[in-house]
Amino acid sequence: MYSLWGGDAHVRCLLESLAETARTRMGDTAVQDEEHELTYGRLLTWAARIAELLVGHGVRPGDRVAVTGSRGAAVVAAMLATVSAGATYVPLDVEYPVRRLEHMAADSQARLLLYSGDEPAFDPAAPAVRIPAAPDLSDEEAVTALSRHTCRPDLPVYVIYTSGSTGLPKGVALPHRCVDNMAAWQWRHSVRPDLRTAQFAPLNFDVWFQEVLGTLCGGGTLIVMPEALRRDPIALLDWLADHRVERLFLPYVALNMLAVVAEATDSLEHLALAEVNTAGEQLVCTPAIRELFRRLPGCRLNNHYGQSESAMVTVHTLTGSSDDWPMLPPIGRPLPGCEVLVAPTEPDEPLVGELLVAGAPLSVGYLNQPALNAERYITLDETTPQGHRRAFRTGDLVRVEGDTVHLLSRIDREVKIRGVRVNPLEVDACLLEQPGIVEAVTVVVDIAQGSRQLRAAVTTDLTEDEFDGATVLKALTELLPEQFIPVSITVLPELPRTPSGKVDRDAIAAALAPSSP
Repeated sequence: MYSLWGGDAHVRCLLESLAETARTRMGDTAVQDEEHELTYGRLLTWAARIAELLVGHGVRPGDRVAVTGSRGAAVVAAMLATVSAGATYVPLDVEYPVRRLEHMAADSQARLLLYSGDEPAFDPAAPAVRIPAAPDLSDEEAVTALSRHTCRPDLPVYVIYTSGSTGLPKGVALPHRCVDNMAAWQWRHSVRPDLRTAQFAPLNFDVWFQEVLGTLCGGGTLIVMPEALRRDPIALLDWLADHRVERLFLPYVALNMLAVVAEATDSLEHLALAEVNTAGEQLVCTPAIRELFRRLPGCRLNNHYGQSESAMVTVHTLTGSSDDWPMLPPIGRPLPGCEVLVAPTEPDEPLVGELLVAGAPLSVGYLNQPALNAERYITLDETTPQGHRRAFRTGDLVRVEGDTVHLLSRIDREVKIRGVRVNPLEVDACLLEQPGIVEAVTVVVDIAQGSRQLRAAVTTDLTEDEFDGATVLKALTELLPEQFIPVSITVLPELPRTPSGKVDRDAIAAALAPSSP
Protein backbone atom coordinates (compact mmCIF):
# COMPACT_ATOMS: atom_id res chain seq x y z
CA MET A 1 0.00 0.00 0.00
CA TYR A 2 1.12 3.53 -0.77
CA SER A 3 1.98 5.58 2.34
CA LEU A 4 2.15 9.32 3.07
CA TRP A 5 3.60 10.57 6.37
CA GLY A 6 2.95 13.96 7.94
CA GLY A 7 6.20 14.06 9.90
CA ASP A 8 6.85 13.75 13.60
CA ALA A 9 4.36 15.31 16.03
CA HIS A 10 5.68 17.40 18.90
CA VAL A 11 2.78 17.99 21.27
CA ARG A 12 1.94 18.16 24.93
CA CYS A 13 -1.24 17.81 26.92
CA LEU A 14 -3.87 20.39 25.98
CA LEU A 15 -4.20 21.32 29.68
CA GLU A 16 -0.49 22.22 29.80
CA SER A 17 -0.86 24.34 26.66
CA LEU A 18 -3.90 26.07 28.13
CA ALA A 19 -2.09 26.73 31.44
CA GLU A 20 0.89 28.31 29.67
CA THR A 21 -1.42 30.51 27.62
CA ALA A 22 -3.43 31.56 30.66
CA ARG A 23 -0.34 32.59 32.64
CA THR A 24 0.39 35.36 30.13
CA ARG A 25 -3.23 36.22 29.25
CA MET A 26 -5.14 36.02 32.55
CA GLY A 27 -6.99 39.28 31.88
CA ASP A 28 -7.64 38.67 28.18
CA THR A 29 -11.06 37.53 26.98
CA ALA A 30 -11.19 33.76 26.47
CA VAL A 31 -14.88 33.09 25.76
CA GLN A 32 -17.72 35.41 24.87
CA ASP A 33 -21.38 34.45 24.48
CA GLU A 34 -24.70 36.26 24.86
CA GLU A 35 -24.47 36.06 28.68
CA HIS A 36 -20.75 36.00 29.50
CA GLU A 37 -17.46 37.63 28.65
CA LEU A 38 -14.91 35.53 30.51
CA THR A 39 -11.22 36.21 30.89
CA TYR A 40 -8.82 33.28 30.90
CA GLY A 41 -8.60 33.66 34.67
CA ARG A 42 -12.36 33.43 35.21
CA LEU A 43 -12.73 30.56 32.73
CA LEU A 44 -10.06 28.42 34.38
CA THR A 45 -11.40 29.20 37.86
CA TRP A 46 -14.89 28.22 36.76
CA ALA A 47 -13.57 24.98 35.26
CA ALA A 48 -11.60 24.22 38.44
CA ARG A 49 -14.71 24.66 40.60
CA ILE A 50 -16.76 22.41 38.32
CA ALA A 51 -13.96 19.83 38.51
CA GLU A 52 -14.19 19.93 42.33
CA LEU A 53 -17.94 19.36 42.02
CA LEU A 54 -17.32 16.32 39.79
CA VAL A 55 -14.87 14.78 42.24
CA GLY A 56 -17.33 15.45 45.06
CA HIS A 57 -19.94 13.43 43.15
CA GLY A 58 -17.60 10.47 42.85
CA VAL A 59 -16.22 11.07 39.35
CA ARG A 60 -12.84 9.40 38.93
CA PRO A 61 -10.27 9.28 36.09
CA GLY A 62 -11.63 7.12 33.28
CA ASP A 63 -15.30 7.82 34.10
CA ARG A 64 -17.56 9.52 31.57
CA VAL A 65 -19.44 12.76 32.24
CA ALA A 66 -22.32 13.78 29.98
CA VAL A 67 -22.87 17.50 29.45
CA THR A 68 -25.93 19.15 27.92
CA GLY A 69 -27.07 22.71 27.36
CA SER A 70 -26.94 25.41 24.75
CA ARG A 71 -23.66 26.17 23.00
CA GLY A 72 -21.84 28.67 25.20
CA ALA A 73 -19.30 29.39 27.90
CA ALA A 74 -20.89 27.05 30.46
CA VAL A 75 -20.42 24.00 28.25
CA VAL A 76 -16.83 25.03 27.46
CA ALA A 77 -16.05 25.31 31.18
CA ALA A 78 -17.71 21.95 31.85
CA MET A 79 -15.66 20.26 29.13
CA LEU A 80 -12.38 21.63 30.54
CA ALA A 81 -13.44 20.60 34.04
CA THR A 82 -14.23 17.06 32.92
CA VAL A 83 -10.89 16.65 31.16
CA SER A 84 -8.95 18.08 34.10
CA ALA A 85 -10.63 15.54 36.38
CA GLY A 86 -9.33 12.78 34.10
CA ALA A 87 -12.85 11.92 32.97
CA THR A 88 -14.25 11.73 29.44
CA TYR A 89 -16.54 14.48 28.17
CA VAL A 90 -19.75 13.31 26.42
CA PRO A 91 -21.67 16.19 24.76
CA LEU A 92 -25.45 15.77 24.41
CA ASP A 93 -26.86 18.37 22.03
CA VAL A 94 -30.18 19.72 23.30
CA GLU A 95 -31.31 20.16 19.69
CA TYR A 96 -31.44 16.36 19.26
CA PRO A 97 -34.68 14.35 19.65
CA VAL A 98 -35.37 12.88 23.10
CA ARG A 99 -35.05 9.26 21.88
CA ARG A 100 -31.60 9.97 20.46
CA LEU A 101 -30.43 11.76 23.62
CA GLU A 102 -31.65 8.96 25.88
CA HIS A 103 -29.83 6.38 23.77
CA MET A 104 -26.60 8.41 23.92
CA ALA A 105 -26.88 8.94 27.67
CA ALA A 106 -27.53 5.25 28.37
CA ASP A 107 -24.97 3.93 25.88
CA SER A 108 -22.21 6.20 27.24
CA GLN A 109 -22.76 4.86 30.78
CA ALA A 110 -21.97 8.32 32.13
CA ARG A 111 -21.47 8.56 35.88
CA LEU A 112 -22.97 12.06 35.98
CA LEU A 113 -24.86 14.53 33.78
CA LEU A 114 -23.98 18.21 33.98
CA TYR A 115 -26.48 20.64 32.49
CA SER A 116 -26.88 24.36 31.96
CA GLY A 117 -30.19 26.15 31.58
CA ASP A 118 -33.40 24.18 32.04
CA GLU A 119 -33.44 20.71 33.55
CA PRO A 120 -33.03 17.99 30.92
CA ALA A 121 -36.25 16.97 29.15
CA PHE A 122 -34.91 13.44 28.72
CA ASP A 123 -33.93 10.58 31.03
CA PRO A 124 -30.18 11.04 31.57
CA ALA A 125 -29.69 7.53 33.04
CA ALA A 126 -27.41 9.17 35.66
CA PRO A 127 -27.66 11.80 38.43
CA ALA A 128 -28.16 15.27 36.91
CA VAL A 129 -26.36 18.28 38.39
CA ARG A 130 -26.67 21.89 37.27
CA ILE A 131 -23.44 23.59 36.21
CA PRO A 132 -22.71 26.26 38.85
CA ALA A 133 -22.70 29.91 37.83
CA ALA A 134 -19.54 31.55 36.56
CA PRO A 135 -17.38 32.97 39.38
CA ASP A 136 -17.31 36.71 39.94
CA LEU A 137 -13.72 37.48 40.89
CA SER A 138 -10.69 39.52 39.96
CA ASP A 139 -7.93 37.99 37.87
CA GLU A 140 -5.60 38.19 40.85
CA GLU A 141 -7.80 35.61 42.61
CA ALA A 142 -8.07 33.36 39.58
CA VAL A 143 -6.79 29.84 39.14
CA THR A 144 -3.80 29.81 36.79
CA ALA A 145 -3.84 26.14 35.79
CA LEU A 146 -6.09 23.10 35.83
CA SER A 147 -5.07 19.74 37.22
CA ARG A 148 -3.30 17.75 34.51
CA HIS A 149 -1.98 14.68 36.30
CA THR A 150 -4.13 12.42 34.12
CA CYS A 151 -2.96 13.49 30.63
CA ARG A 152 -2.06 9.98 29.47
CA PRO A 153 -1.87 9.70 25.66
CA ASP A 154 -4.41 6.84 25.60
CA LEU A 155 -6.89 8.40 28.06
CA PRO A 156 -10.09 9.44 26.23
CA VAL A 157 -10.81 13.18 26.17
CA TYR A 158 -14.28 12.99 24.65
CA VAL A 159 -16.90 10.68 23.19
CA ILE A 160 -19.06 11.92 20.34
CA TYR A 161 -21.90 10.11 18.66
CA THR A 162 -22.02 9.65 14.91
CA SER A 163 -24.77 8.20 12.73
CA GLY A 164 -25.21 4.43 12.85
CA SER A 165 -26.71 2.01 10.36
CA THR A 166 -29.27 0.81 12.94
CA GLY A 167 -30.89 4.24 13.16
CA LEU A 168 -29.25 4.91 16.53
CA PRO A 169 -25.94 6.78 16.80
CA LYS A 170 -22.72 5.07 17.84
CA GLY A 171 -20.24 6.60 20.26
CA VAL A 172 -16.56 6.94 19.43
CA ALA A 173 -13.85 7.84 21.97
CA LEU A 174 -10.94 10.16 21.09
CA PRO A 175 -7.83 10.04 23.35
CA HIS A 176 -5.36 12.75 24.39
CA ARG A 177 -2.87 11.52 21.78
CA CYS A 178 -5.32 12.48 19.04
CA VAL A 179 -6.96 15.56 20.56
CA ASP A 180 -3.75 17.16 21.84
CA ASN A 181 -2.18 16.72 18.40
CA MET A 182 -5.18 18.32 16.69
CA ALA A 183 -5.30 21.29 19.07
CA ALA A 184 -1.55 21.96 18.80
CA TRP A 185 -1.62 21.72 15.02
CA GLN A 186 -4.64 24.02 14.78
CA TRP A 187 -3.09 27.02 16.51
CA ARG A 188 0.37 26.45 15.03
CA HIS A 189 -0.99 26.21 11.49
CA SER A 190 -3.18 29.31 11.75
CA VAL A 191 -2.10 32.70 10.46
CA ARG A 192 -1.87 33.72 14.15
CA PRO A 193 -2.44 31.58 17.25
CA ASP A 194 -4.59 34.18 19.05
CA LEU A 195 -7.30 34.76 16.45
CA ARG A 196 -10.81 35.86 17.36
CA THR A 197 -12.73 32.73 16.39
CA ALA A 198 -16.44 32.16 15.84
CA GLN A 199 -17.93 29.08 17.51
CA PHE A 200 -20.34 27.72 14.88
CA ALA A 201 -20.32 23.92 15.13
CA PRO A 202 -22.91 21.93 17.10
CA LEU A 203 -21.77 20.43 20.42
CA ASN A 204 -21.72 16.88 19.09
CA PHE A 205 -19.57 17.65 16.05
CA ASP A 206 -15.79 17.16 16.15
CA VAL A 207 -15.15 20.62 14.65
CA TRP A 208 -16.46 22.07 17.95
CA PHE A 209 -13.25 20.84 19.58
CA GLN A 210 -11.10 22.45 16.87
CA GLU A 211 -12.88 25.75 17.40
CA VAL A 212 -12.63 25.61 21.19
CA LEU A 213 -9.25 24.01 21.86
CA GLY A 214 -7.45 25.47 18.84
CA THR A 215 -8.52 28.91 20.03
CA LEU A 216 -7.97 28.65 23.79
CA CYS A 217 -4.63 26.82 23.59
CA GLY A 218 -3.39 29.57 21.27
CA GLY A 219 -4.57 32.49 23.40
CA GLY A 220 -7.42 33.60 21.14
CA THR A 221 -10.97 34.65 21.90
CA LEU A 222 -13.85 32.23 21.27
CA ILE A 223 -17.05 34.06 20.28
CA VAL A 224 -20.14 31.87 20.46
CA MET A 225 -22.47 32.50 17.54
CA PRO A 226 -26.19 32.79 18.44
CA GLU A 227 -28.08 29.70 17.28
CA ALA A 228 -30.37 31.57 14.88
CA LEU A 229 -27.40 32.91 12.91
CA ARG A 230 -26.25 29.40 12.00
CA ARG A 231 -29.17 29.29 9.53
CA ASP A 232 -29.23 32.95 8.48
CA PRO A 233 -26.26 33.83 6.23
CA ILE A 234 -27.43 37.44 5.79
CA ALA A 235 -27.43 38.11 9.54
CA LEU A 236 -24.25 36.04 9.92
CA LEU A 237 -22.33 38.33 7.59
CA ASP A 238 -23.21 41.36 9.74
CA TRP A 239 -22.41 39.47 12.96
CA LEU A 240 -18.95 38.51 11.67
CA ALA A 241 -18.23 42.18 11.00
CA ASP A 242 -19.68 43.46 14.30
CA HIS A 243 -17.63 40.98 16.34
CA ARG A 244 -14.42 41.40 14.30
CA VAL A 245 -14.22 37.64 13.73
CA GLU A 246 -10.88 36.61 12.26
CA ARG A 247 -11.27 32.83 12.00
CA LEU A 248 -14.31 30.90 10.88
CA PHE A 249 -15.08 27.17 10.58
CA LEU A 250 -17.96 26.35 8.25
CA PRO A 251 -19.19 23.26 6.43
CA TYR A 252 -18.99 23.72 2.67
CA VAL A 253 -22.74 24.26 2.23
CA ALA A 254 -22.82 27.08 4.80
CA LEU A 255 -19.68 28.63 3.30
CA ASN A 256 -21.24 28.65 -0.15
CA MET A 257 -24.44 30.25 1.14
CA LEU A 258 -22.41 32.92 2.94
CA ALA A 259 -20.52 33.57 -0.30
CA VAL A 260 -23.78 33.87 -2.26
CA VAL A 261 -25.08 36.45 0.23
CA ALA A 262 -21.76 38.35 0.11
CA GLU A 263 -22.15 38.79 -3.67
CA ALA A 264 -24.98 41.25 -2.97
CA THR A 265 -22.81 43.31 -0.59
CA ASP A 266 -21.09 46.35 -2.08
CA SER A 267 -18.00 46.10 0.11
CA LEU A 268 -16.44 43.50 2.39
CA GLU A 269 -13.90 45.89 3.91
CA HIS A 270 -15.81 45.73 7.21
CA LEU A 271 -14.87 42.05 7.61
CA ALA A 272 -11.78 41.09 9.65
CA LEU A 273 -11.60 37.51 8.35
CA ALA A 274 -8.05 36.18 8.05
CA GLU A 275 -8.79 32.44 7.86
CA VAL A 276 -11.71 30.23 6.87
CA ASN A 277 -11.65 26.47 7.47
CA THR A 278 -14.10 24.08 5.88
CA ALA A 279 -14.64 20.38 6.58
CA GLY A 280 -17.23 17.64 6.67
CA GLU A 281 -17.81 17.22 2.93
CA GLN A 282 -16.05 17.85 -0.36
CA LEU A 283 -15.24 21.52 -0.92
CA VAL A 284 -16.38 22.83 -4.31
CA CYS A 285 -14.91 26.16 -5.43
CA THR A 286 -18.12 27.65 -6.76
CA PRO A 287 -18.14 31.00 -8.57
CA ALA A 288 -19.51 32.61 -5.40
CA ILE A 289 -16.70 31.20 -3.23
CA ARG A 290 -14.06 32.30 -5.75
CA GLU A 291 -15.55 35.80 -5.75
CA LEU A 292 -15.70 35.95 -1.94
CA PHE A 293 -11.98 35.22 -1.60
CA ARG A 294 -11.09 37.50 -4.51
CA ARG A 295 -12.67 40.29 -2.44
CA LEU A 296 -10.89 39.09 0.72
CA PRO A 297 -7.28 38.94 -0.51
CA GLY A 298 -5.88 38.75 3.03
CA CYS A 299 -7.98 35.72 3.96
CA ARG A 300 -6.90 32.14 3.34
CA LEU A 301 -9.07 29.07 2.83
CA ASN A 302 -8.14 25.70 4.36
CA ASN A 303 -9.78 22.44 3.26
CA HIS A 304 -9.77 20.06 6.25
CA TYR A 305 -10.41 16.33 6.10
CA GLY A 306 -11.15 13.89 8.91
CA GLN A 307 -13.84 11.77 10.53
CA SER A 308 -15.40 11.45 13.94
CA GLU A 309 -13.27 8.30 14.26
CA SER A 310 -9.96 10.01 13.51
CA ALA A 311 -10.43 13.77 13.98
CA MET A 312 -8.14 15.85 11.73
CA VAL A 313 -6.23 13.80 9.14
CA THR A 314 -5.21 16.00 6.20
CA VAL A 315 -5.32 19.65 5.14
CA HIS A 316 -4.92 21.61 1.93
CA THR A 317 -4.48 25.38 1.93
CA LEU A 318 -5.62 27.15 -1.22
CA THR A 319 -3.13 29.80 -2.30
CA GLY A 320 -2.77 32.29 -5.11
CA SER A 321 -5.62 33.87 -7.06
CA SER A 322 -8.99 32.26 -6.35
CA ASP A 323 -9.64 32.36 -10.10
CA ASP A 324 -6.97 29.65 -10.44
CA TRP A 325 -8.24 27.36 -7.69
CA PRO A 326 -9.33 23.89 -8.83
CA MET A 327 -13.04 23.20 -8.93
CA LEU A 328 -12.60 20.26 -6.53
CA PRO A 329 -9.61 21.04 -4.29
CA PRO A 330 -7.61 18.13 -2.87
CA ILE A 331 -7.80 17.18 0.78
CA GLY A 332 -4.05 17.63 0.90
CA ARG A 333 -1.33 16.17 3.07
CA PRO A 334 -1.47 14.42 6.45
CA LEU A 335 -0.96 16.28 9.72
CA PRO A 336 2.14 15.64 11.84
CA GLY A 337 1.93 12.25 13.51
CA CYS A 338 -0.48 10.95 10.88
CA GLU A 339 0.19 8.28 8.29
CA VAL A 340 -2.33 7.74 5.49
CA LEU A 341 -2.36 4.64 3.31
CA VAL A 342 -4.09 3.78 0.04
CA ALA A 343 -5.56 0.29 -0.27
CA PRO A 344 -5.99 -0.13 -4.05
CA THR A 345 -9.39 -1.18 -5.34
CA GLU A 346 -7.97 -2.17 -8.75
CA PRO A 347 -4.58 -3.88 -9.23
CA ASP A 348 -3.65 -1.65 -12.16
CA GLU A 349 -4.35 1.57 -10.18
CA PRO A 350 -2.10 1.46 -7.09
CA LEU A 351 -2.68 5.13 -6.23
CA VAL A 352 -6.48 4.88 -6.28
CA GLY A 353 -8.26 3.11 -3.45
CA GLU A 354 -9.68 3.29 0.05
CA LEU A 355 -7.96 5.70 2.40
CA LEU A 356 -6.69 4.17 5.65
CA VAL A 357 -5.55 6.28 8.61
CA ALA A 358 -2.84 5.29 11.09
CA GLY A 359 -0.92 7.07 13.83
CA ALA A 360 -1.88 9.95 16.12
CA PRO A 361 -5.40 10.70 14.80
CA LEU A 362 -6.84 7.26 15.60
CA SER A 363 -9.63 7.03 18.15
CA VAL A 364 -9.82 4.37 20.86
CA GLY A 365 -12.79 2.94 18.95
CA TYR A 366 -16.55 2.66 19.15
CA LEU A 367 -18.27 2.16 22.50
CA ASN A 368 -19.96 -1.21 22.97
CA GLN A 369 -19.45 -2.19 19.31
CA PRO A 370 -16.85 -5.02 19.17
CA ALA A 371 -17.94 -6.31 15.76
CA LEU A 372 -17.87 -2.84 14.20
CA ASN A 373 -14.48 -2.11 15.77
CA ALA A 374 -13.09 -5.29 14.21
CA GLU A 375 -14.50 -4.24 10.82
CA ARG A 376 -13.34 -0.62 10.77
CA TYR A 377 -10.19 -0.63 12.95
CA ILE A 378 -8.07 -3.29 11.33
CA THR A 379 -4.73 -4.95 12.07
CA LEU A 380 -2.58 -4.70 8.97
CA ASP A 381 -0.81 -7.74 7.58
CA GLU A 382 2.49 -5.86 7.59
CA THR A 383 3.90 -2.96 9.56
CA THR A 384 3.65 0.36 7.71
CA PRO A 385 6.75 2.41 6.78
CA GLN A 386 6.17 4.40 9.99
CA GLY A 387 5.83 1.35 12.20
CA HIS A 388 2.03 1.19 12.52
CA ARG A 389 -0.06 -1.99 12.53
CA ARG A 390 -3.48 -0.55 13.45
CA ALA A 391 -5.43 1.51 10.90
CA PHE A 392 -8.91 2.92 10.42
CA ARG A 393 -10.84 2.18 7.23
CA THR A 394 -12.39 5.52 6.25
CA GLY A 395 -14.65 4.15 3.52
CA ASP A 396 -13.47 7.02 1.28
CA LEU A 397 -12.16 6.46 -2.22
CA VAL A 398 -9.12 8.64 -2.95
CA ARG A 399 -6.44 9.25 -5.55
CA VAL A 400 -2.87 10.29 -4.73
CA GLU A 401 -1.02 12.65 -7.06
CA GLY A 402 2.55 13.38 -5.98
CA ASP A 403 2.31 14.01 -2.24
CA THR A 404 -1.31 15.18 -2.30
CA VAL A 405 -4.53 13.24 -1.65
CA HIS A 406 -7.68 13.86 -3.69
CA LEU A 407 -11.10 12.71 -2.47
CA LEU A 408 -13.15 10.91 -5.12
CA SER A 409 -16.24 9.57 -3.35
CA ARG A 410 -17.47 7.22 -0.68
CA ILE A 411 -16.61 3.60 -1.47
CA ASP A 412 -20.25 2.62 -0.98
CA ARG A 413 -21.30 5.42 -3.33
CA GLU A 414 -18.82 4.64 -6.07
CA VAL A 415 -20.71 4.78 -9.32
CA LYS A 416 -20.03 3.08 -12.59
CA ILE A 417 -22.29 4.11 -15.44
CA ARG A 418 -21.97 1.86 -18.49
CA GLY A 419 -18.58 0.69 -17.23
CA VAL A 420 -17.18 4.19 -16.58
CA ARG A 421 -16.31 5.31 -13.02
CA VAL A 422 -18.24 8.52 -12.32
CA ASN A 423 -17.55 11.00 -9.53
CA PRO A 424 -20.86 12.68 -8.57
CA LEU A 425 -18.90 15.53 -6.97
CA GLU A 426 -17.62 16.55 -10.40
CA VAL A 427 -21.21 16.76 -11.58
CA ASP A 428 -22.10 18.90 -8.55
CA ALA A 429 -19.25 21.26 -9.34
CA CYS A 430 -20.31 21.70 -12.99
CA LEU A 431 -23.93 22.25 -11.97
CA LEU A 432 -22.83 25.01 -9.61
CA GLU A 433 -21.20 26.81 -12.54
CA GLN A 434 -24.57 27.20 -14.24
CA PRO A 435 -26.42 30.53 -13.89
CA GLY A 436 -29.06 30.58 -11.17
CA ILE A 437 -28.02 27.37 -9.39
CA VAL A 438 -27.20 28.02 -5.73
CA GLU A 439 -26.78 24.46 -4.40
CA ALA A 440 -26.46 21.14 -6.22
CA VAL A 441 -26.23 17.49 -5.21
CA THR A 442 -25.96 14.54 -7.58
CA VAL A 443 -26.93 11.12 -6.28
CA VAL A 444 -27.12 7.62 -7.68
CA VAL A 445 -30.46 5.83 -7.62
CA ASP A 446 -31.23 2.19 -8.34
CA ILE A 447 -33.77 1.44 -11.05
CA ALA A 448 -35.16 -1.75 -12.61
CA GLN A 449 -32.99 -4.82 -13.23
CA GLY A 450 -30.19 -3.50 -11.02
CA SER A 451 -29.38 -0.57 -13.28
CA ARG A 452 -28.31 2.74 -11.77
CA GLN A 453 -28.84 6.34 -12.78
CA LEU A 454 -27.54 9.73 -11.75
CA ARG A 455 -30.15 12.26 -10.68
CA ALA A 456 -29.55 15.78 -9.44
CA ALA A 457 -31.29 18.07 -6.96
CA VAL A 458 -30.66 21.82 -6.97
CA THR A 459 -31.81 25.03 -5.34
CA THR A 460 -32.02 28.14 -7.46
CA ASP A 461 -32.54 31.89 -7.17
CA LEU A 462 -34.53 31.87 -10.42
CA THR A 463 -38.30 31.67 -10.72
CA GLU A 464 -40.02 28.52 -11.97
CA ASP A 465 -40.48 30.12 -15.38
CA GLU A 466 -36.85 31.27 -15.58
CA PHE A 467 -35.21 27.97 -14.68
CA ASP A 468 -34.85 25.52 -17.56
CA GLY A 469 -33.48 22.12 -16.59
CA ALA A 470 -33.07 21.07 -20.22
CA THR A 471 -30.77 24.02 -20.85
CA VAL A 472 -28.67 23.07 -17.82
CA LEU A 473 -28.37 19.45 -18.97
CA LYS A 474 -27.30 20.62 -22.43
CA ALA A 475 -24.62 22.81 -20.83
CA LEU A 476 -23.33 19.82 -18.89
CA THR A 477 -22.78 17.86 -22.11
CA GLU A 478 -20.17 20.46 -23.06
CA LEU A 479 -18.32 19.96 -19.76
CA LEU A 480 -18.62 16.26 -18.90
CA PRO A 481 -18.60 12.83 -20.56
CA GLU A 482 -22.04 11.45 -21.37
CA GLN A 483 -21.91 8.94 -18.49
CA PHE A 484 -21.69 11.88 -16.04
CA ILE A 485 -24.90 13.57 -17.20
CA PRO A 486 -27.86 13.16 -14.79
CA VAL A 487 -31.08 11.88 -16.27
CA SER A 488 -33.01 14.58 -14.43
CA ILE A 489 -32.67 17.78 -12.41
CA THR A 490 -35.16 18.40 -9.62
CA VAL A 491 -35.56 21.86 -8.07
CA LEU A 492 -36.10 21.80 -4.30
CA PRO A 493 -36.94 24.77 -2.06
CA GLU A 494 -34.00 23.73 0.13
CA LEU A 495 -31.69 20.75 0.46
CA PRO A 496 -32.17 18.54 3.54
CA ARG A 497 -29.40 18.75 6.13
CA THR A 498 -27.95 16.44 8.75
CA PRO A 499 -27.68 17.74 12.36
CA SER A 500 -24.06 18.79 11.69
CA GLY A 501 -25.10 20.95 8.72
CA LYS A 502 -23.98 18.67 5.89
CA VAL A 503 -26.23 17.95 2.93
CA ASP A 504 -28.19 14.76 3.61
CA ARG A 505 -27.41 12.83 0.43
CA ASP A 506 -29.27 9.73 1.59
CA ALA A 507 -32.48 11.73 2.07
CA ILE A 508 -32.09 13.29 -1.37
CA ALA A 509 -31.46 9.90 -3.01
CA ALA A 510 -34.58 8.53 -1.36
CA ALA A 511 -36.64 11.50 -2.55
CA LEU A 512 -35.39 11.19 -6.14
CA ALA A 513 -35.65 7.40 -6.38
CA PRO A 514 -38.30 6.09 -8.77
CA SER A 515 -41.57 5.14 -7.12
CA SER A 516 -42.30 1.45 -6.67
CA PRO A 517 -44.87 0.11 -9.13
